[in-house]
Amino acid sequence: MTFAHPWLLLLLLLIPPLAWLKGRRGLPPAFVYSSVQLVRGMQSISRSRPGGFLPALRWLILAVFIVALAQPRLMKSQTEVKASGVDIVSAVDMSGSMVSEDFMVNGRRVNRFNMARSVLKDFIDHRPNDRIGLVLFASQAYIGTPLTLDHEYLQENLDRLEIGEIDQNATAIGDGLSTAVNRLRDLKSKSKIVILMTDGQNNSGKLDPLLAAEAAAAVKIKVYTVGIGEQGSAPMPVGRNPYTGETMYRDVPVDVDEETLKKIADKTGGRYYRADNAEKFRQIYAEIDKLEKTDASVKKFTEYKELFPWVIAGGFALLLLELVLGQTAYRRLP
Repeated sequence: MTFAHPWLLLLLLLIPPLAWLKGRRGLPPAFVYSSVQLVRGMQSISRSRPGGFLPALRWLILAVFIVALAQPRLMKSQTEVKASGVDIVSAVDMSGSMVSEDFMVNGRRVNRFNMARSVLKDFIDHRPNDRIGLVLFASQAYIGTPLTLDHEYLQENLDRLEIGEIDQNATAIGDGLSTAVNRLRDLKSKSKIVILMTDGQNNSGKLDPLLAAEAAAAVKIKVYTVGIGEQGSAPMPVGRNPYTGETMYRDVPVDVDEETLKKIADKTGGRYYRADNAEKFRQIYAEIDKLEKTDASVKKFTEYKELFPWVIAGGFALLLLELVLGQTAYRRLP
């Protein structure tokens, strides 16, 4: 048990001297006699126990209220939260071309979006002390998840995402970057970064990507850009063979706008990476993880069960008892 205001317990030290002083002063005589000989037989009579009980009870009530003022409480739990001071927003392209399957993992084809999601999930697992948010963009940009230390919630949101949930017919890189920057610009973090992943060129939205990069640089946000897709062309699924049930593909050109992505990174002090195979994609995130490290600060959160309402209730119960006894069993002559 602890006290929120333990210094108030010092008031308990005043009770003994106050009780002693009150006892010394006493009360004036209730009766006046012409001669003490009339009451000589009463000289050996001591004060009765009931006569001292009510004053003692009153001092006890005062002590109980002082303890209540000190706010006693039980500590139920204590949690330590480490926060690195790094805030990260991942801006992920969800345009239709992200279903192209130009990555191979364990001998199986994996599309760009699932590959990006996989490496991002691993990155999140390696950054438990960072606040991380998610921005999604295709024809428009959306906030997928606000900045949070609840990475389980973030991972669940990532798992639910599928290409086609938002308008996938264009790529608004500038709007996606701008939305990510807006999530970070007013924060007082030690380090603020955006990881922008896309497989195409800016062909939609209201804001030019380089203008969004200038805005990021103005508020000291570093942008790492990742161009997704192998060189040349990539197989895109176009349906299933009605006879064999196998997935049918057609080759589509890979049109990552590397020049713009490099300029975005250069303007903001970040780096540009090209992820053209699964292993390189993982290495990119591992390198970003090493580059963006800072000392963690620890915050403690303690949950208490407050006891002062029970102590106050006990004090009032004693006060009621004192009033009842003073008017009944221990009633004094006026």
